[in-house]
Amino acid sequence: MSIKIIESTNDLPDGVTFPDGMVAIDTETLGLNVKRDRLCVAQLGDGKGNVWLVKFDGSDYSAPNLKALLNDPRVQKIFHYARFDVAVFREYLDVDVTPVFCTKIASKLVRTYTDKHGLKNLTEELLGVQMDKFQQQSDWSAPVLTEAQKHYAASDVIYLHELKIELESRLRARGRLELAASCFNFLPTRVALDLAGWDEHDIFAHR
Repeated sequence: MSIKIIESTNDLPDGVTFPDGMVAIDTETLGLNVKRDRLCVAQLGDGKGNVWLVKFDGSDYSAPNLKALLNDPRVQKIFHYARFDVAVFREYLDVDVTPVFCTKIASKLVRTYTDKHGLKNLTEELLGVQMDKFQQQSDWSAPVLTEAQKHYAASDVIYLHELKIELESRLRARGRLELAASCFNFLPTRVALDLAGWDEHDIFAHR
């Protein structure tokens, strides 16, 4: 798939729409602690090779265009490990993302024969695509992103539409489509618990 990358600062450009009713989304942060490590980049893909990279400089998270999209009930947001990205958007953009499809949750519900549910594992097994994750731990707060960073960020969203189709088919075949939907609908509550300090403690556990 040929990739076209459109860059912007602190918000999605005016007039960007997703007429198919789906958008693939990922984020890049300074680390894995949502409250400590700020949002640096949000990348959005339309499944047709177009990727929008929104670079946040840390001074302005108002992002009205991006917020409107994230909260638009007509557009499904496809994530891999939505729990983290939805928490990031809640913390920095003060928006609840809905509706959501998470390829990692879907994978865990249907690929019960393995414990490998990373995006690289999914694209390799389900799509026959080898992903390069070398840039994952680079400095995403740099004023100017390198070409390698841009293409890494884009690669994290360009396959999500295809993965959703394949995983949805498997969920349907195993009778777990409604169960997956219930998990996706629970994500805002799971994120609220994470941000309130219950990220490591399972409140549903006996102890």
